Amino acid sequence: MSSTTGRAGGPMLVLGALGVVFGDIGTSPLYAFTTVLADGSKGPARLTPELVYGMTSTVIWSMTLVVSLLYVRLLLRADNDGEGGLLALLALLRRTSGRGSRLAVLSVVAATGAAMFLGDSVITPAISVLSAAEGLEVSDPGLAAYVVPMALVVLAALFLVQQLGSGSIGRFFGPVMVLWFASLTVLGAISIAHHPAVLQALSPHWIVLFVASEPLTAFLSLGAVVLAFTGAEALYADLGHFGRLAIARAWTFVVLPALVVAYLGQAAAVAADPSAAANPFYAIVPGWLTLPMVVLATLATIIASQAVISGAFTVVQQASRLGLLPTVHVRHTSEEQAGRIYVPVVNWLIAAAVLALVVLFGSSAALASAYGLAVTLTVTVTSTMYLALRTRQARASGGGWRASRVAAGLVLALVLVFLAANVPKVASGGWLPLGIGVVLVLVMTTWSRGRRTIDERRRSEAKPLRDLLAELSAPGCEVARVPGAAVFFSRDPEVTPVALSTMAEQVHTLHRVVLLLTVATVDRPRVPAEDRLELDHLGDGHDGVCAATATFGYADRVDLPRLLTDAVALADGELDGLDPDTTMFFVSDPVVVFDRRASMPRWRQRVYLAIDRVTPDAVDLFRLPSERTVVIGRQVSL
Repeated sequence: MSSTTGRAGGPMLVLGALGVVFGDIGTSPLYAFTTVLADGSKGPARLTPELVYGMTSTVIWSMTLVVSLLYVRLLLRADNDGEGGLLALLALLRRTSGRGSRLAVLSVVAATGAAMFLGDSVITPAISVLSAAEGLEVSDPGLAAYVVPMALVVLAALFLVQQLGSGSIGRFFGPVMVLWFASLTVLGAISIAHHPAVLQALSPHWIVLFVASEPLTAFLSLGAVVLAFTGAEALYADLGHFGRLAIARAWTFVVLPALVVAYLGQAAAVAADPSAAANPFYAIVPGWLTLPMVVLATLATIIASQAVISGAFTVVQQASRLGLLPTVHVRHTSEEQAGRIYVPVVNWLIAAAVLALVVLFGSSAALASAYGLAVTLTVTVTSTMYLALRTRQARASGGGWRASRVAAGLVLALVLVFLAANVPKVASGGWLPLGIGVVLVLVMTTWSRGRRTIDERRRSEAKPLRDLLAELSAPGCEVARVPGAAVFFSRDPEVTPVALSTMAEQVHTLHRVVLLLTVATVDRPRVPAEDRLELDHLGDGHDGVCAATATFGYADRVDLPRLLTDAVALADGELDGLDPDTTMFFVSDPVVVFDRRASMPRWRQRVYLAIDRVTPDAVDLFRLPSERTVVIGRQVSL
């Protein structure tokens, strides 16, 4: 359970949550109801008020069950030391269940969910900005040709400014989203006032009537209903930034009422005039207000896009620290807030994909099929992981079926129905998130297996560290100790790094002060500073050789100069002279080669080798000085 202190859940945190957490789901009225109406009917002529009420009730109650029950009521309470998100669930399962085949399966499931989230990060900016820009066509049909160019310009600018960090403009996110939700509420309420009978849609009995009268239509429309809770994953992923209370209060008192009124207002407009189904959002906007709403909608979708892009940065960073993805360059854009990061390779890959989607699909309606499947798969994986966690915890404590597990099971069953309804959309756009997901899952599982194989080979082939140290202290040892200090990076504190054994056995030279540094990541988001560094004198407190294990959480920032300074302080004089500005650094870099006899399939080996060639090593990650860094490699086969 996360602890909230001070102004937890206070107005400023609620305002911040509105600006960061709810941008995606808050802009779903731009395209969700349009798609539901298109999938739930065969033309405006069939859009009777009763049919509209049934579809509207389905949207409202599905959103309420998935977001309010699953995410706000259940998932926000399943935190990993205050952090949330799909990878937090995976880390919790690792901590509670150890290792085994079942955990391996759950790791693949989590990788699938993370892949779908990254696919969502590609589709969200495209569909959101396109849906806002389509207001130009509503304002003046002659402006239709400018919709795609406007979306491309806005998105290109958004990705270009990522490297500057979102902190400078982030302070405006909250007020803009407050204005957005206020506009949804006012415009929706005015539309409801013109057709108050639409309030009947708040009763779930209209869902029963809808299903009974149009079972196939009702089922197929569920594939579009999921668009009403796009961005729900952000509520859970941003738990560590705002806390449960702020997110829950923002949803309950601001976002949910505004969305319900907006959907009812759109339904009222369509019930009164079925032709409004072409774009029900702008149908509730007075003509004189259309262009200002296009501007406001564009700002809101930029905020939504910014949120998912930042979320993608975080997911990739955490996945790489948990061993699911290769290491990446991470640039921290704020000294005060560690969570604000910029990952260049992810930014440009997403940018290229998003711009390509805008050109390829050309409209929000064309992207809706792809979006629905990505959202549904993400929610399905998160629900499955949560249920697995609660089941594991119940077995460990000897408890039975608690209410939370029953509720999660019911929501999962509902989500599986949504997933089934999205299957027919694979051919019309659903192939896109599936394709992205398959590629990313293959990358994640191949990288994870390859790193595990290489680590096992290094442990079996390398000399135990204490054996080498015993040889160094034996009489007649030919290894000369030269002035200066050196840091040898190690992946395993019990195994001699290749660089160290090479210097001792081949060069016969070793610095007088030597630190063997192992940087480890645990299944927690953060490790307290006082528990981060553990020093080992390796049995001799006077030979100038020490080993240090630095333990970080998957969300922690690694500060190498600070690590070295702390190690010197703990060494009680044995590491005197180890100065980050003058010390030599030795990196052991395995040279991975293709092996036809290896247990890993050949195609996986080729995938791993391709990834390994573009993956930054310790020199790049820790920004080691090139003039004082030596990289020593040894061939390792998969």
